[in-house]
Amino acid sequence: MAVINSISGSESFYRELYRPGLIIAGCFVAVALSLSIFLIFQHLRSYTNPAEQKWIVAVLFMVPVYATESILSLWNPKLSLACDILRNCYEAFALYSFGSYLVACLGGERSVIELLENESRKLLRKPLLEGASENPTNEKERSIWNFFLKPCILGKDLLTIEKFGLVQYMILKTVCAFLAFLLELFGVYGDGEFKWSYGYPYLAVVLNFSQMWALYCLVQFYNVTHERLQPIKPLAKFISFKAIVFATWWQGVGIALLRAFGAIPKEGKLQTGLQDFLTCIEMAIAAVAHMFVFSTEPYQYVPAIEYGRVASETTKGELKSEESKTPALLETQETKVEAPGTSVTESVQDIVLEGGHHVVRDVVLTINQAMGPVEKGVTKIQETFHHRSVDSDEKEEESSELKVEEHVEENLTSEIHNH
Repeated sequence: MAVINSISGSESFYRELYRPGLIIAGCFVAVALSLSIFLIFQHLRSYTNPAEQKWIVAVLFMVPVYATESILSLWNPKLSLACDILRNCYEAFALYSFGSYLVACLGGERSVIELLENESRKLLRKPLLEGASENPTNEKERSIWNFFLKPCILGKDLLTIEKFGLVQYMILKTVCAFLAFLLELFGVYGDGEFKWSYGYPYLAVVLNFSQMWALYCLVQFYNVTHERLQPIKPLAKFISFKAIVFATWWQGVGIALLRAFGAIPKEGKLQTGLQDFLTCIEMAIAAVAHMFVFSTEPYQYVPAIEYGRVASETTKGELKSEESKTPALLETQETKVEAPGTSVTESVQDIVLEGGHHVVRDVVLTINQAMGPVEKGVTKIQETFHHRSVDSDEKEEESSELKVEEHVEENLTSEIHNH
């Protein structure tokens, strides 16, 4: 009876908060969508650097995706699992997009490889000429342990590890999202239930490790390249993006723990509703931050030799000197070339086609890298069985030869005795 009363009490508590919570969350979602769509449209209209801006748009689109799915889940709790799956999948893709954006800002993968190799040569004192005397210990210095201790000396391997870390999270996040959907269909997922008879705690452990590893790879890559990334003010971008990823994930885990310890009512709708409500508020804050962090101002002007309308800005000022009473007049003139607006359709087409090709290539490369050690292990096992079978065949041949020789000797000895 007490259990029934507690359940009915939590349901009435949820119903009392539902309507005002939905209205407040809807207001925050409206702000988030308005600012984010406006900023995305600005980037599509000033699409002068496709290598960078395709990933910026992918990162910015994270706010509308999160905000829309959260308000839909809050409006209809039956859609919470489907919305959560889509949200998780896009979160992994956004993390990959942010890593690709940093690589693009450094000039692309070839420039990053050259940069990392130069940094590695400086630390290892490796000769620039390949034909020069090479120290064989340099290759040993590039061990996996140095990824944690001295990532600078890894050279191009650091980029490989960083890409592998981001793509593995994107793959695992997607796979685990669909596993959660299948487990929910069979009634054994138990969203937010830390019971080992459900699938939720197992998937939470796997995703937690995968996400932490992906973020750590991104942090190590940022630590090595942050000086070269200073023109884009990477710290603000990194914090604004990382805050979204950390807030949504650990927020869900924290609410589940509070529910497990009885700090909040164990009503499933209340848990998912609280998560969605907080996410709606956070997305509005993130949208405001993105207006300053991912501004389109750097992409609204291009070199004068390309095209555009030239705009001159004159700044005047006075400089007073202690020796001379008459102030000197200083005048500086800054010439800017305003780029013409680009086609939104062409911009979207480039993002979908070129970005999709880039994603597929990295996913295939990561799967091949992951399958490499497995194939080597299988090959070694096959070689071991082959050697054992060959050895057994040779032993059988030797034993048969010995038997033949013994048989011949016995026949000879018997003939000698007969004579």
